[in-house]
Amino acid sequence: MTKVLYETLLNCRTEEDLAALLADLCTYQEVEQMAQRAAAAKLLIEGKTYAEIIAQTDISSATLSRVSRAVRHGSGAYSRFLPKD
Repeated sequence: MTKVLYETLLNCRTEEDLAALLADLCTYQEVEQMAQRAAAAKLLIEGKTYAEIIAQTDISSATLSRVSRAVRHGSGAYSRFLPKD
């Protein structure tokens, strides 16, 4: 089943395509939580402190800890795929 999901995501060609797919696939809250995690990961990579990240994203400290663990010890996907701007 995950292969179908991955292939479906890869078929998105634009940001609008992906937004439409995520709107159909996930609840608004689920999309917001994924966006919050991506934003927190970006801020961690930029060297921001936990306090700064929590203030900026309103992420829970438990979720931020999990994101931090993924950034430091995960597959490296956050560093490879987050926007570099």
